[in-house]
Amino acid sequence: MVTPPIYCNFEELQRAGGQAEPPVPAGAPLQVLGAWERHQDPSTGRCFFYNPQTGVTSWKPPRRHREAEVQKAGQLNRTKIAEGGRKLRKSWGVCWVVLARNSLVFYKEPKGPAPATWCPASSRPESSVDLRGAALDWARHLSSKKNVIHLRTVTGNEFLLQSDHEATIHEWARAIRDVIHRLDLENPMDVPFGWLRHIPSRDLGELSGDEDEAPWVTEGTRSPGTPPAPDSSEKKRVKSRLRRFIIKRPPLQSLQEKGLIRDQVFGCRLEALCQRENTTVPRFVRLCVEAVEERGLDVDGIYRINGNLSVIQKLRFAVDQERAVTSDGRYVFPEQLCQEERFSLEDPEWSDIHVVTGALKLFFRELPEPLVPYELFNPFIEAIKLPDPQEQVQRVAELVQSLPPPNYATLRYLVAHLCRVMERADVNLMTRQNIGIVFGPTLLRPEREPGSLAVGMSQQNQAVELLLAHFDRIFPTPP
Repeated sequence: MVTPPIYCNFEELQRAGGQAEPPVPAGAPLQVLGAWERHQDPSTGRCFFYNPQTGVTSWKPPRRHREAEVQKAGQLNRTKIAEGGRKLRKSWGVCWVVLARNSLVFYKEPKGPAPATWCPASSRPESSVDLRGAALDWARHLSSKKNVIHLRTVTGNEFLLQSDHEATIHEWARAIRDVIHRLDLENPMDVPFGWLRHIPSRDLGELSGDEDEAPWVTEGTRSPGTPPAPDSSEKKRVKSRLRRFIIKRPPLQSLQEKGLIRDQVFGCRLEALCQRENTTVPRFVRLCVEAVEERGLDVDGIYRINGNLSVIQKLRFAVDQERAVTSDGRYVFPEQLCQEERFSLEDPEWSDIHVVTGALKLFFRELPEPLVPYELFNPFIEAIKLPDPQEQVQRVAELVQSLPPPNYATLRYLVAHLCRVMERADVNLMTRQNIGIVFGPTLLRPEREPGSLAVGMSQQNQAVELLLAHFDRIFPTPP
């Protein structure tokens, strides 16, 4: 069956009502669009479309073929690590992934045993990723898991995809790269891909559009007053030079490691933040702890009661505002001292101590990797399960001593502070158990959520309680 053409606009619909059918083309087409050809009527100068297989002619552009051919499908582990250029906390989950046409589509698998009749086609997609302009690399430094690929889109979204089977993830990487390459050849973007990843999200809407619905702009349909398109060879030459310039630029991570570019405070790797500040405990953590110990130890429910979320976010923005990072993720060079070196919690705006404690908890939650690294999560939990309390303490002490220096120093500093909070439990009601409930999932969390969330959280809480109860044995000396 021939798919009927569509009208570009209402005016054309009105005009088409009383017009004659387009003539049968006599010469070569101006453009071939799949099964259709674009010609120009010599008498009116207007473009029309012709299907040589069916003999149908039309003034209206044809509908584009929408059948999404599935190129690959299967089960993968997935986590989203950035959205719009802003980093997100890893949360691995199993999903069904379908590679079709120009998109990667994610389906959430049913909980529990899947019925025999379940298939992605019978369920609703959870999300999809447009692969036009995307980039794919191996995520060797972004996850402790093996066989992980890193997918970045032009809108600043980033995903990690993983399979336990090396051959499977290599097949996926090859298939996704083929699609990205094909889309680049079929629909090369006028704006270089690297630039799109640094454009503010509010501006991306002006550059993006539905590829399937975009009309063809031709000399015959160009509105009056619109300047003609630049010479094709000149555009290609400019694009080629821009691409070479972008490719030669050093990656952001190397500039950060050399100290040429500074990252934010929230969401920054602990090691990088401490190295930048030339300390073993981040200055923002010290500021928050000092503020709590000065005016919050006797406050009922300190750390347990949440502060105003909007004020907490405002405080976070105040800390990050001049950290050489713009709101859309682009980096600039600071001319003065970094923001947190000038920042003070003495400002009346941060007078609510629950806002300070909420910001401190948010800082630890947004670390790319928790204070107790992912690789030590299972050993910590196994230590908590030991039947002998003395063996528990000895094993946890060994694990704590194996932490990287910034992690050890920051954990020791925080737990020492929480011990002082616990000493005033008769006033603030923050017992060891309450502190464990608040800080367990924040300081100690798995890279992938366990099947039994309640059991996992209980053991995380117990780990923090153990650190509080045996502080002197687990942290014998300052770093």
